[in-house]
Amino acid sequence: MNDTPIKSEVVQRHFQDSKILNIGKATIREVKRLINGIEKETGEKFIRMEMGVPGLPATAIGVQAEIEALNKGVAAVYPDIEGTPILKTEAARFVKLFLDIEVDAANCVPTVGSMQGGFAAFLTFSKIDRAKDTTLFIDPGFPVHHQQHRVLGLNFESFDVYDFRGDKLRDKLESYFSKGNIHSLLYSNPNNPSWICFTENELSIIGELANKYNVIVIEDLAYFAMDFRKDYSKPGQPPYQPTVAKYTDNYVLLISSSKIFSYAGQRIGLMIVSNKLFNTRSANLLWSYTTDIVGRALIYGTVYALSAGTTHSTQYGLAAMLKAANDGTFDFVEVVKEYGEKAKIMKKMFTDNGFTIVYDKDEADPIADGFYFTVAYPGFTGEELLQELIYYGISAIALSITGSERIEGIRACVSLVKREQFHALEERLRKFRENHETQGNSQAAK
Repeated sequence: MNDTPIKSEVVQRHFQDSKILNIGKATIREVKRLINGIEKETGEKFIRMEMGVPGLPATAIGVQAEIEALNKGVAAVYPDIEGTPILKTEAARFVKLFLDIEVDAANCVPTVGSMQGGFAAFLTFSKIDRAKDTTLFIDPGFPVHHQQHRVLGLNFESFDVYDFRGDKLRDKLESYFSKGNIHSLLYSNPNNPSWICFTENELSIIGELANKYNVIVIEDLAYFAMDFRKDYSKPGQPPYQPTVAKYTDNYVLLISSSKIFSYAGQRIGLMIVSNKLFNTRSANLLWSYTTDIVGRALIYGTVYALSAGTTHSTQYGLAAMLKAANDGTFDFVEVVKEYGEKAKIMKKMFTDNGFTIVYDKDEADPIADGFYFTVAYPGFTGEELLQELIYYGISAIALSITGSERIEGIRACVSLVKREQFHALEERLRKFRENHETQGNSQAAK
């Protein structure tokens, strides 16, 4: 333990001072705070892989459009709850050109990041049918979605999709849907944290069962078009970003600006509500809202109560970025390919030093290189591995906080790791392997 890149006594003291009982169960922000403190004391730069934040500059098109909007005085004016007309128009165009689905502009609603969109959807959809009081998560997933349910006091169930890919997904989903208490299903595609991507076969199964059991599918597209195995960058041309919307009209799509446009700090995303769902009526909604129309309850009831709208200037920024993508003058996919290229290099560094990829397949195909990947090391749980790697100047999160049942794994995010840090990462992983091979051999000798 003394022969580590970060002094063991410093790490141990910060563990104690943090009051975190188990670092492997800590939230992402708690891990961030812990690493910040160790870095500040030691002056040693960590390989920071715990935070899923963009590592590229914000798209200049959006920044400029915001500046122009602010100069025109929008900061003094409340934005419309349902969104500015130009943003709604470009959002509907974007959905048509990059997903090949038709949605009315009225049903494209800006939110304060996708997180608010999810929060609003969970809250509203739990009130549509009094017999359906539970959300189902296909995990692993973004830990905050579970936390949102706990804060709201809403019921949820979840399962790890690792052993239920392909046709196995049908029976697994039906085992939950057939109970009659599931109002919504949530998953991300590409997936945070595993970077699995559902195949068309799997999406068709989800859509078919959503229709059969009248379950709303909430599809989180935070990493839109970032499965770099196919080129989804050409507006109006196949291939299109895969979506369950091809197989059901009972859906909400959450589209984030944070990763695809590196616009995380401005906190703006989109809820795209299908035409059918938006206009669905339920008398049960009248217990909480002044309308029985799902779309109106979602916007004028829940979103209004949460934030009274999304920041005015950021709506103009997002509209400008979407318009440039729609017009084919801005290839946002080409910009973010850097994440995939870094993942390919970093994954090899880990596997060359005895680590294995946990979520490694999309049905029969090797998993894509992208924003995240998952790794394990023999003899460690994910929580133990996370704690151990901190002594080597490497931070991540344990898969156990994401709903994963792969207790041996951790999630690594590539975005904040600079290419100039690759040598340090390789050396620290080599040292980690050397130390643990030595420990293993010592145990075997005993």
